[in-house]
Amino acid sequence: MAKSGRKASFASLGKHKKRLEEQPMRVQFAIDPNRFKRYSATGAGILLDYSKNRIDEEVMASLFDLARAAGVEERRDQMCEGEHINITEDRAVMHMALRYQGEHPVPVDGQDVMPEIRAVLAAIKAYTDAVRNGEIRGHGGEQITDVVNIGIGGSDLGPSMVTLALAPYTRPDLRAHYVSNVDGAHIHDTLKGLDPKKTLFIVASKTFTTDETMTNANSARAWIADALGEEAVPNHFAAVSTNIPACAKFGIREDRIFGFWDWVGGRYSVWSAIGLPIALAVGYDNFAAFLKGADAMDRHFLSTPLENNLPVIMAVLGVWYRNVWGFSTHAVLPYDQRLSRFAAYLQQQDMESNGKSVTLAGKPVGWSTGPIVWGEPGTNGQHAFYQLIHQGTDVIPADFLIAAKPHEHLPPHHDKLVANVLAQSEALMLGKTEEEVVEELKAQGLSKARIKELTPHKVFPGNRPSNTLFYEQLTPETLGSLVALYEHKVFTQGVIWNVNSYDQWGVELGKQLAKALLPKVAGEQSGEGHDSSTQGLLAYYLANKG
Repeated sequence: MAKSGRKASFASLGKHKKRLEEQPMRVQFAIDPNRFKRYSATGAGILLDYSKNRIDEEVMASLFDLARAAGVEERRDQMCEGEHINITEDRAVMHMALRYQGEHPVPVDGQDVMPEIRAVLAAIKAYTDAVRNGEIRGHGGEQITDVVNIGIGGSDLGPSMVTLALAPYTRPDLRAHYVSNVDGAHIHDTLKGLDPKKTLFIVASKTFTTDETMTNANSARAWIADALGEEAVPNHFAAVSTNIPACAKFGIREDRIFGFWDWVGGRYSVWSAIGLPIALAVGYDNFAAFLKGADAMDRHFLSTPLENNLPVIMAVLGVWYRNVWGFSTHAVLPYDQRLSRFAAYLQQQDMESNGKSVTLAGKPVGWSTGPIVWGEPGTNGQHAFYQLIHQGTDVIPADFLIAAKPHEHLPPHHDKLVANVLAQSEALMLGKTEEEVVEELKAQGLSKARIKELTPHKVFPGNRPSNTLFYEQLTPETLGSLVALYEHKVFTQGVIWNVNSYDQWGVELGKQLAKALLPKVAGEQSGEGHDSSTQGLLAYYLANKG
């Protein structure tokens, strides 16, 4: 689809926008009693209600036409067939192979990758089973009670989010911790309550050179060596890396090094050996169920017509709001405390993938791309930022996530949680008119003057869009389906926007400049050659570092 074709499609959709501006959602619901049935879909154990969106059948038909014209189905096939759709790095994009449950070969560059994938999974199972049952112990023979994963970006956000989400499946005598920030406070505060004799570290870095990760890893190594001696290091470290010589030099045994492949991007790597700390925390069988849930969503995405395809529906709605209505942010609001890191995980998933300003051909894009993704769990968010969502000047489309069944038997907590999430999506859709506010205030017995004064402050514009994702329970399988759902949503939007969703060159410049600045920050070189702001800040730091 040519650049002019996308621009024309967005312009054509603008006509639908003008029409729907005259018909808010509360009117649409009043007209159509079957709106929920018409605009909901299910797949891989998830119900998606998208009826509370500024849409009708004409809009959805046009959006699906846009997805087809942009080549979503063809691009999807290319990804599955191992074509190098990551063109700037000349790589295939095959994270779906990591959770594939079938028996067919999955070729990448002419070689079936499934035997290698299953060999790594078998090694993960053997190792994690041995740690969990006490066969593998610390240097002095103590059973491991704490696992500290050291990584950053995709080597941290995915495993930490999943481990927290699956807390009901963890053991109290085997705790998982995550260290990512190069700020020394992170590793210091993590280690201060741990016993070196009972602590296992996982260093997650494909190249074993990532600066933040290796800085933390070296501090962890010194912590073990100082407490237990150099000879203890091999018994307290494992690695997820492809750089075996560097791991060996660090002191990690080869049978405790777990590899992955260059066709696995960092933000898509939770399904690989990067998931080692998850398997340690919740057990291999639950990690396998997590993979199985993702595979179920993969099969739904690959085989379901676009009109009933959950990732595609969510993707085209996102394009509708980003490119036609001009809404720049998207809120992800899980009504589950254990999904408190889910929005942070999706920030990388979405913003690192589609935060691009050039097309696949290297030309400037002529439209907006990735939205700003953010969110926090409900009901906490209701007492923080929902005010802006309901009555602010910017419209913020939102996804609400909720399980029908909690893991805890604590009535009436879950009923109240569900009542709140349903109320929020209804309130965003309905709003409250001036007439309704006046009647409400009259019923309170307020004077005409007070009613006139208060009314403008209590009007809610409504007509604010949201999706609701409902599922039976947050199990490993369900979580796998949810994560894969958002992966495929991001893929679909990347195709429509004609960007490469699988590179991240924007991360590199800051790294390069930080490396050049380090000797100047350390006081080993002068700060000359930088702009006056950087020189002034360097001078302040050097004068006050103590």
